[in-house]
Amino acid sequence: MEILLDGLQDPGVIELLQVHLADMYATSPPESVHALDIDALSHSSITFWCAKRQGEVIGCVAIKELNKTHGEIKSMRTSAAARNQGVATALLLHLLDEAKRRGYQQLSLETGSMDFFAPARRLYQRHGFEYCGPFADYQADPNSLFMTRLID
Repeated sequence: MEILLDGLQDPGVIELLQVHLADMYATSPPESVHALDIDALSHSSITFWCAKRQGEVIGCVAIKELNKTHGEIKSMRTSAAARNQGVATALLLHLLDEAKRRGYQQLSLETGSMDFFAPARRLYQRHGFEYCGPFADYQADPNSLFMTRLID
């Protein structure tokens, strides 16, 4: 598996992000969906990577710089065909390394409170993320949970 910087042009990336957004809107009320579309992911504050195996896109993740010491995980997704194969763990470890390289002191995320998001929450907890209150521009929402981790 390779994890590569991506310019959001690869058809496999676009398809994975479309599936991701469709799942978010199918699972959460529209006002509680914080997943970003391709245009929003193209913002200069966001860096996007995809995971590929034999040329096929099997996952993606992005980091948004909130400030010089705090980053936010965005658009973490593994393709259905690649689930339970360590892709999400590899992407998360890559992001933690990148956060450390950038000098971030903290990495945070927003995820859903529904059962659909339980596997993601377990992954983040296994890697040292703890529940916290809303950060950045987020507001308290019964459909959202917030997690953070200090970067060593």
